Amino acid sequence: MPPPITSTSSGRSAAAAREDTRDGSGDGVAATPVGTGGLLGRGSGRTGGRLLGLPSHPQPPIRPQEAAVPATLARVRRAQEAMRARGVDALFVGPSADLRYLLGYHALPLERLTLLVVPAEGDAALVVPELEAPRAVASGAADLVDVRTWGETEDPFRHVADVVRAAGVADRPVYAVQDRLWSAFTLRLQEAIPADGWVAGTTVMRELRLTKTPEEIAALRRVGRAIDDVHRRVPDLLRPGRTESEVGRDIAELILAEHDEVNFVIVASGPNGASPHHETADRVLTAGDAVVVDIGGTGDGYCSDNTRNYVLGAPPDGYQELHDVLLAAQEAGVASVRPGIAAEEVDAAARAVIEAAGYGEFFVHRTGHGIGVEEHEEPWIVAGNDEPLREGMAFSVEPGIYVPGRYGARIEDIVAVTASGAERLNTVDHDLTVVPTG
Repeated sequence: MPPPITSTSSGRSAAAAREDTRDGSGDGVAATPVGTGGLLGRGSGRTGGRLLGLPSHPQPPIRPQEAAVPATLARVRRAQEAMRARGVDALFVGPSADLRYLLGYHALPLERLTLLVVPAEGDAALVVPELEAPRAVASGAADLVDVRTWGETEDPFRHVADVVRAAGVADRPVYAVQDRLWSAFTLRLQEAIPADGWVAGTTVMRELRLTKTPEEIAALRRVGRAIDDVHRRVPDLLRPGRTESEVGRDIAELILAEHDEVNFVIVASGPNGASPHHETADRVLTAGDAVVVDIGGTGDGYCSDNTRNYVLGAPPDGYQELHDVLLAAQEAGVASVRPGIAAEEVDAAARAVIEAAGYGEFFVHRTGHGIGVEEHEEPWIVAGNDEPLREGMAFSVEPGIYVPGRYGARIEDIVAVTASGAERLNTVDHDLTVVPTG
């Protein structure tokens, strides 16, 4: 049996979190793992270690405090450069992948305000609830920016206004708000610091995250190998009489043994396989079932995502043929990847194979999505996206065929765009895996 689920890290990423790595900027600032609180200021130091026993929160299955995103002060500086180029006077970032990217801090999305305030000129500051200060300190964010805590009876937006005022923001400012900041907080911001204009945070953050540094690609490569190792053990978990949920729990344990977090587990058997975002249910596996297994986790702050297909005993009628078509489509999509082509051309290459085989109506989603500190981020590999691919982009290539009431299949790899083509970050066997039932 796999080890029990625990929020303790394997130790590999904890060590990686403390390496003096760079993100290609040459600024010499040591990488920080994942966050600090009264005005603590930069350089107040880390407490070290992972904080355990955090209160439960309605998020994906396992979200530990620390994820070793290689954040450096250079990322904040690049955000400021992007702001100045776009006429943005300040950027406000709440708990999100953007915050993890900039500071390495995995803040909880609470009803209490946590907000990174980045003026276009001057020093950034992180405003956090006092009770979250220990987590923020442990993350190392105070090594990068000033951290201001607020108590239960204080107005946190006064702290935000103080930071903006201290930066000497212009009289008619334009502010950028991170895309997923709750509307209640955005409305309070607009009351506390009136502006001449408000824009989406994507205006600033998109270009920073769209292409990955060599260090980021290395992190994606590591988690790609880790999720491959999980898939190699999936056949041992599949047998008639078990439910999808039972298999899913075992897979989650395997993911956690190879990652820091479990992001999602899809075990879709029989007709459930025709629902692309089915997760798990109490359906009992039976001989002849096709099973779609799509799984992912986070390690060193970067996400894995990989899908393979299994069958218990002899494949159902037509399934092997369908899978062969799907494999050819995925190969065509990956083969098309190179710098300069439009993102939609990858989708078109995969889709053409499926349509030529007569399954076009059963391919109901885009061919891929970007990946990095989030499971789904830009670029989107979809018809209508004519953005040219660039070296350093990383995304999934995952065509699928879904036959309602019968079964489904999807083959997914993460690829990184290289100078001449694509590097697959997943190498586990792509063929249909037949699990003996006798």
